Amino acid sequence: MQKIPADSAYPARLAAEPEGGFTVTFPDFEFGVTYGATREEALRQAADLLETIVANCLAEGWDVPLPSPARGRPLVPLEPLVAVKVELYRALRAAGITKAELARRIGIAPQQVQRLFDTNHASRLDQLAAAFAALGRRLVIGSEAA
Repeated sequence: MQKIPADSAYPARLAAEPEGGFTVTFPDFEFGVTYGATREEALRQAADLLETIVANCLAEGWDVPLPSPARGRPLVPLEPLVAVKVELYRALRAAGITKAELARRIGIAPQQVQRLFDTNHASRLDQLAAAFAALGRRLVIGSEAA
């Protein structure tokens, strides 16, 4: 069973700037920085930055680390569909197979598999579940109190 972690949120480092506002980085990633005039704006910008960082990792074939402990830092969650795509990506890498092999196992075109890892594509859950199944896993989705 492949359970999507409820903790697919990354800690953000907010640094107050002398001239005002906040610079935001993610300690789990070696690149990416954004800014917001207020703490709230900085965290909104951080969500966009996090999705961009993750999209780049998926596109470039880089590891996507698990989130580190918050240690008092604000957490920025991945959008649910992006979190599913990240888990599928990790499962693919752990299985040691290519996207082309995954396409063969599912019986779809390689271009369709590529879209399963594209954070800008609204992949269908049944397609994602089929990809997990082809990797010997089962997609399980839950919810929690807000």
